[in-house]
Amino acid sequence: MRDRRRKFVDNNDRGNKPDHADGDPRPAAVTFVTTEHFTLQGARSSTISESTGRASVFLGAVSGGLIALGLVATAAKTGVAFYTFGLILLPTLAFVGLATFHRVLQSGVEDLPRDGVGLWQQFLTVAGMVAVITAVLAGSAGGLLAAVASGHSLVAALIAGVVVAAAALTGLMRYQNSAWIRGST
Repeated sequence: MRDRRRKFVDNNDRGNKPDHADGDPRPAAVTFVTTEHFTLQGARSSTISESTGRASVFLGAVSGGLIALGLVATAAKTGVAFYTFGLILLPTLAFVGLATFHRVLQSGVEDLPRDGVGLWQQFLTVAGMVAVITAVLAGSAGGLLAAVASGHSLVAALIAGVVVAAAALTGLMRYQNSAWIRGST
């Protein structure tokens, strides 16, 4: 008789079900939340992989470019060919750096876990690393151009290179900081 009564129990009455305690999530809700978490985790992983891949390609291009510049310097004895090649290569690498910086910054903002980033922390992000290398490339291009324009003055090349690199790095870090602030609001 007792078993018959259980068959007629209202299925909507959760209190009478031995497998569901009050407040326990329904299996469908647990499945939904688990699937959503898995999907978001996969998207985050893809974003991180893309940033790492882009940064790796950028560093490979910089490495290859600097090796080529060294080979040209050895062959041309820092003549016209060296300056021409350097003034084409370094700004091109700096442009690739800017494009890489912008994209990895976008990816970083999409993955923003908290409000903003501290001053030192800005340099530890993938975008910050790319910004430093890009600023050095821009400064090198500026220094090389100053060396050519000044008749091979080392002082002019160093001053121009440092000023351009510092300005580029300051601009990129400010841009990164404002992007983090915009992303956190």
